[in-house]
Amino acid sequence: MTRWLVLLLLACWLPGHAATLRIALQLEPPLLDPTVGAAAPIGEVVYGNVFEGLVSLAEDGSAQPRLAERWDIAPDGLSLRFTLRAGVRFHDGTPFDAAVARFALERARAEGSSNPQRSLLAAISSIDAPDAHTLVLRLKHRDGGLLQSLGSAAFVMVAPGSVGTNPTAPNGTGPWRFVDWQRGNRIELARFDGYWGDKARLDGLRYRFIADPSAAYAAVMAGDVDLFANFPAPEHLAQIRADRRFTLQVGLSEGETLLSINHRRAPLDQLAVRRAIAAAIDRQALIDGAMFGYGQPIGSHFSPRHAAYVDLTGQSPHDPARARTLLAEARWPADRVLSLKLPPTAYARRGGEILAAQLAAVGIRTRIENLEWAQWLDQVFVRHDFDLTVIVHAEPLDYGIYGRDDYYFGYRSERVKSLLRQLDDQTDDAERRATLQALQRQLSDDAVNGFLFQYPRLLVTRAGLSGVRVNAVGSLELAGATLPDAQAGTAGDHGAAPRALAWAAAGLLGLGLALLLRRADARWLLARAASLALTLVAASVLIFALVQVAPGDPARHVLGIQADEQAVAALRAQLGLDDPAPTRYVRWVAALLQGDLGQSLTYRLPVRELLAERLPVTLPLAALALLTAIALAVPAALWAARRPGGAADRAVSAASQLGVSVPDFWLGVMGAWLFAVVLRWVPAGGFPGWDEGLAAGLQSLALPALALALPQAAILTRVLRGALAELAPAEFLRTARAKGASRWRTLWRHALPNVATPVLTLLGLQTAYLLAGSVIVENVFFLPGVGRLLFQGVTAHDIVLVQSLVLVLVALGVAISASVELAARAADPRLRRRGGGA
Repeated sequence: MTRWLVLLLLACWLPGHAATLRIALQLEPPLLDPTVGAAAPIGEVVYGNVFEGLVSLAEDGSAQPRLAERWDIAPDGLSLRFTLRAGVRFHDGTPFDAAVARFALERARAEGSSNPQRSLLAAISSIDAPDAHTLVLRLKHRDGGLLQSLGSAAFVMVAPGSVGTNPTAPNGTGPWRFVDWQRGNRIELARFDGYWGDKARLDGLRYRFIADPSAAYAAVMAGDVDLFANFPAPEHLAQIRADRRFTLQVGLSEGETLLSINHRRAPLDQLAVRRAIAAAIDRQALIDGAMFGYGQPIGSHFSPRHAAYVDLTGQSPHDPARARTLLAEARWPADRVLSLKLPPTAYARRGGEILAAQLAAVGIRTRIENLEWAQWLDQVFVRHDFDLTVIVHAEPLDYGIYGRDDYYFGYRSERVKSLLRQLDDQTDDAERRATLQALQRQLSDDAVNGFLFQYPRLLVTRAGLSGVRVNAVGSLELAGATLPDAQAGTAGDHGAAPRALAWAAAGLLGLGLALLLRRADARWLLARAASLALTLVAASVLIFALVQVAPGDPARHVLGIQADEQAVAALRAQLGLDDPAPTRYVRWVAALLQGDLGQSLTYRLPVRELLAERLPVTLPLAALALLTAIALAVPAALWAARRPGGAADRAVSAASQLGVSVPDFWLGVMGAWLFAVVLRWVPAGGFPGWDEGLAAGLQSLALPALALALPQAAILTRVLRGALAELAPAEFLRTARAKGASRWRTLWRHALPNVATPVLTLLGLQTAYLLAGSVIVENVFFLPGVGRLLFQGVTAHDIVLVQSLVLVLVALGVAISASVELAARAADPRLRRRGGGA
């Protein structure tokens, strides 16, 4: 057995991926098809890399050729004729031509389409494809912004044969083709050698997702990533800028950061009150405090990157005296307290505190309410139950929202609607620029919202990385990216040894359980089975009820806040969310009885598949943590129990007390800083997959397992030491000592087996906790485990995923409890006699 184990370990090694660019993003996309979801992370991965549109947008917002070589606008502005590129193919070999382009646009604008930007194509009356390389759009009326709209990620070209699989396995025409998506962990793309344009210079791209700012900083400093887009921890940029290993690129994103004001609520509907709020805001102090100096003040809803931008910050300068005067003129009620509801992003939480202080300085009191994303979408965006909120509007050229009466901040202006109609009717660049500037001034004059700052684009790269292009949508186009020391390399199958060990471990567990079941009483087994069934029935009802009352709309979360209401309604109907709750419960339980855990609303995949992807991380992590806890606790408890009240006992007691007091996530953060950032012994987080080799997998799990194990070891030490102390006066121990047994032998051979029952019970509870309760540690180390999957499901209000996953965890907990009781009965015959066992 030892020989085989050594051979398996020697068979594992760490393969090289020098020609693969390692990219980190804050958020993982819920799916990979931007034509059915508007969440920003979708475009960050696939737009310009996997999928392409007819046109793309330059940094100033102008349309540039992409799959269309050129276009002509009719003199009356009622038709657009595109000439398409020849020789373009999708990654699956499907030719791209005018018929495919017509299909893609007809699908996007069809009645009942779930395309998040469907309304932007409302001006199109018909689409013709007179030949393979010509596409003609005929319009009901002039639409000056249609060409820019076609540069949106929502209108990329898709092949008819792959629309059903694009959300999970995208098939586009871009320079990178999809390879693999390990949800919660990474997305892999490879160079597409059949690309119509310049081929990608690297072999592949590997995206990882790190939302926690501390984990992001640790991953960068440990050298685990080559590029971090939209780095989430500006407080650490001074250290990164000073480190010659990295390059910091600071630019502006498409995101306007707003203090959004609810015009539906008095007295916020008064212009004087809104102007007072604007005068109370010190934009630069806000940028310095919330963003550590990164960002550019804005005076209206328009990006400084665009040619039509006008600097209007001078129309609403920081002027507390003027703010107080305006409030007095508006007869501001001194007892009025405004709700300031903040989403979970760092900029909103930090900025909200600063804004509350600035408003309080002029006499406007606020009550801060910190919300999760599902709550924010439900309360603020859908039900409009707020006074103020801080949010970044990340969509490019999204000024059209100010013409929507039903939009969440409730602004209504006939003047703005007239300007928007005027824009639609204009095709001349100079005329459109003048109208856009008039629109910016009108929004500033009306103090529609508190216009704070343009959100910065913070790009941290490895020194020497070049060829990275940021497009107008905000995604990174990486076909031209090069690394200074890139060398091609491929990896073989390094997962054979881990799989063999996994099967061996499963076999041993199964054999042990079978031996325990043979010794169990049939009546006891039937009673436990009945208890399990009743527990699961009760749990299913409770879990389903709790999930239904939780705030948030899954369809809105998938499509994003800029999605059309028609698209949201269509997706709700498609997912069956409009059905009555009893109907959905019966449907869910009926599927469970057939072994079907349902389909995730966010990932559009069976929950069973998602669970199968995450268990190979969570189970080894829990096993490593439990074994580490036992390895630490048993010797420590025996050492303390050897001389009760002695120096060793006091030292162990103090150490275990400290271990119980320190939270595991703090241990994780400190461990990552020491072992990954300073010593660089292990990665700061992430999981490479068992196919990369047993050594790579264990190296990635070492720190998280240690962080989980130390508090559990402290608890186990205290329980075991207490049990041994209670047993010390026992007659059989004194007899063993009288026969010449040493203290160690007495404790190990005689005392320890007699305290097995409480220890086994505690180990069962700890196993259940490690399987289901490691959410925070998995997020700190961005591990794709079950705990993180549950957290993501709750955040996205993925009700099917959450209720099925929680039920599975309940079942595992009950099964573990029964197994522990079975082991205790086997270890202690007295329990079998009391319970009537065999």
